[in-house]
Amino acid sequence: MVPLSHVVAFGVAALILIVIPGPNVMFTVGRALALGRRAAVLSVVGTGMGTTVCLVGASLGLGALLMAWAMLFLAVKIAGAVYLIFLGAMAIRERRKLSEALRGPLPDGTARRVVRQGFLVGVTNPKTVVFFAAVLPQFAVPSAGWLPVQFLIIGACFPVLQVLSDAVWAVGAASAREWFARSPKRVEAVGATGGVMIIGVGTTMAFSGNS
Repeated sequence: MVPLSHVVAFGVAALILIVIPGPNVMFTVGRALALGRRAAVLSVVGTGMGTTVCLVGASLGLGALLMAWAMLFLAVKIAGAVYLIFLGAMAIRERRKLSEALRGPLPDGTARRVVRQGFLVGVTNPKTVVFFAAVLPQFAVPSAGWLPVQFLIIGACFPVLQVLSDAVWAVGAASAREWFARSPKRVEAVGATGGVMIIGVGTTMAFSGNS
């Protein structure tokens, strides 16, 4: 049985990492500014799902593999960065469509697409991959049972804390967007700002180190 103190200690370490804005937060804020509260919350759901996949992968040894095999880690990081830059460019390109989007629900299929985009951002987030691969094993107790199961139990709090924290960012950013939405020019500006933020996150991911 994993000691509760280890789970709590990991949760504290995870919370410290989570509250510092990274790719997931900046992507969510970008979605909130570009598409509003619902899309931002759906993005949080998607990134949370991606983080959960990272947790499972790290528990099965994939995180350690990425850390050991530099080229594979680099490929994952670059893929995520390119995807973010693409999404940011699309947000800037389609900024004039935001006025219409404010007057109705998300079009059919958009909700699934937003969740899917968030998932891809979450699952390719190098910040999360490195944290799971380098930090999670330190809280396991070899004598307490099969390590992959321990990793899953200890790490389960991470996606939960991430979703809660990111949801706060999503709602806050969406509320700020509502003020901009009172003017078509403001809407275009906020859409472009969201796109620039997402591109910035992608560029940072592409040129950041492994830590």
